[in-house]
Parts: sequence; structure tokens; C-alpha cells
Amino acid sequence: MQSLQIGFSINEILFLATLATGLCWVAWRHRLRRLAELPARKPLWVSFGAELFVVVSLMFTCRVAVADWPKVPSGSMEPTLRVGDYLLVNHLAYGPRLPFTNTALEFGQPQRGDVVVFRYPLDVSQFYVKRLVGLPGDKVAFSNGVVRINGAPFDVEPVGDSRADEDRGQWMVRETAAATSRTLKINPFVQGRLPLNLQDPGLAANCQAASASAWECTVPAGHYLMLGDNRDNSADSRVWGFLPHEQVYGKAVRVLINFADLKRAWTAL
Repeated sequence: MQSLQIGFSINEILFLATLATGLCWVAWRHRLRRLAELPARKPLWVSFGAELFVVVSLMFTCRVAVADWPKVPSGSMEPTLRVGDYLLVNHLAYGPRLPFTNTALEFGQPQRGDVVVFRYPLDVSQFYVKRLVGLPGDKVAFSNGVVRINGAPFDVEPVGDSRADEDRGQWMVRETAAATSRTLKINPFVQGRLPLNLQDPGLAANCQAASASAWECTVPAGHYLMLGDNRDNSADSRVWGFLPHEQVYGKAVRVLINFADLKRAWTAL
């Protein structure tokens, strides 16, 4: 049985701020009922507490129940996501997550090919974004940077060169697996030779590796196999293991904006 992990991120901070300002609001309303007239000056705890309650609670409700907008910090999902992208994360796709425990009011389930935002299993205060490649029960075979699902043949084709500076010297390929496809970035000098971390108990129990660039895993119940689209520059399930379902946070559906490249605004994922 997996132990409860407590995360502390911006959502938990907003929850505590909502609680504190809400208590200030209740205290102020109670005090007003006992006063014959309004005081000439409001105490500071009213100005900076009670009067901010509505604003803070709306921010908290929006981020937890509807959507939020994290910033992409690294290139592990290139070319799909770029450093500096602000993502629109839809919480209603899977259901809102409650703060501290990440317990879900589930509306749906993650699907193969989804770009998923989740709490990093080794430090649940951090949020990661990767692509969901394997569902529970899937047999995922990996070879030279690309995957196949449940015994289907590898389906990979090259695509045109990217003009982005960060893609120079890299291969752009289109990978299709289990009826979902995506564009990957492959380093021709690496080609998937990032070793599977068989020191992780979950990977050791469910995976076999013929070499650093060739392995096969059966995804255990209640978990997902996550990979970055930048296959040779991504710390993903190959490093930290399968993603527990309870750490799923939301589905990234669009790039809201990237201030370094405004043409990426409202790009669908």
C-alpha cells in the first residue's frame, strides 16, 4: 500500500490564504453586528484579510476546479512544448484535485497520447508535464527512442526539419502507437540509449531490458508510463518509474502564450 504523500505548492498556499482571509471575513462580519456604527478606519487585518477573501477564494477555486496556467521550465517535451510556454491545464478533463492530498473528484480518465500535468512522484510539491504513453496493463516496447504498444509494429516516419535553434542537428520523427501519434525529437548520437533505471522497484518488477536502448515494460495497475517527446533529453518514467494515478493533476490542452514566441499563443496540443 502506497503511503500518503503531502504536496505543498501554489495551490496549497492559495488554500491556506483562502482559509485565513475567510476567517478574517467571518470575524469582521461578526464584529460589525455588534457595532452601532462603522468605525472611521478599518483595522489592517480587515483591509489585507477580509476584503481579499473573495479574490483569493476565486483564484483558488479556478486553479483547483477548472483550469490553471503553469509555465514550461525545460525542453523535455520539445518539439511539442517549448521553454517558456504557459499551458492551459484543464482540470475538468479528469476531475479537480483537492489540495495537500491531490484526491480527485473524478470526471474522466487519462488516455494514451494525453499531455498530462502531474505531481512528480519523488517530490509531490513539484509539477511535471509529460506524455502518457502506456495505460495500466499495456505492454510498451521501446527501441532506439520510439515505442510500440501491445505488440503492434513500430510505426515511425521522418518529418521535415525544424527551424528552431534548439532543434538543430536533431531528428524529427512522427511516431504512431495505439492509434495516437506525435512528433518526437531524437538525438542521432543517442537514439534512446538512456538506461532504464532498474534500481526503481516498480521498473525492476515490471520491465526487462535487452540493452540501454531496447526494453519492454508491462504497466502495473493504477499507474501510467510517461515519456517526454524529447526522447533523449527527458527525465521521465525511465528514470523515476511509473506514475501513480493519484498524482495526476490535469490535462494540458493548449499553449496559452509564450512571450518569447507569440506565434505559439493558443496552440492546441
